[in-house]
Amino acid sequence: MFYKDERLALFIDGSNLYAAAKSLGFDIDYKLLRQEFMRRGKLLRAFYYTALLENDDYSPIRPLVDWLHYNGFSMVTKPAKEYTDSMGRRKVKGNMDIELAVDALELAPHLDHIVLFSGDGDFRPLVAAVQRKGVRVSVVSTIRSQPPMIADDLRRQADNFIELEELKDVVGRPPREYDNEYRRDEETDDDDGE
Repeated sequence: MFYKDERLALFIDGSNLYAAAKSLGFDIDYKLLRQEFMRRGKLLRAFYYTALLENDDYSPIRPLVDWLHYNGFSMVTKPAKEYTDSMGRRKVKGNMDIELAVDALELAPHLDHIVLFSGDGDFRPLVAAVQRKGVRVSVVSTIRSQPPMIADDLRRQADNFIELEELKDVVGRPPREYDNEYRRDEETDDDDGE
């Protein structure tokens, strides 16, 4: 489904991809991920979207954000909002859907193929909009987790569905011991699927 001469861009919903990989028992090696898609086409941009807790003295995701920024990824971040729900649990809200959608629509005239790393059904209208502009869309997520991490309507809208578990040998690495603390900021109160 990829052509060597096509102009390609990656749009990575950080919290959604993290949750999908975690549900499958591995972490993403972003260097390998970028190399894999550079091999598949002419990679123009690799965007990574995440919200950051700004009020923490040390953000556990900051090292990843810095590494990605220095290694060919276009970082899109904003401050996450922290609140306490009705049960007294600390929650973090950091939805990046609008930022991702605006960037994809702006870049679409310069692309042949978009690869969206998210299973969030809210992206179905975006996928339809860029398809109307003549851009093919592949969606990377998983149906092999319980429950599946991709919304059915997003999967149906995409030109191509790529099962994340099938990329494990190419872009995966074993999860780190400190994984839960390290990626605490990535887990937001967004809908991961439908």
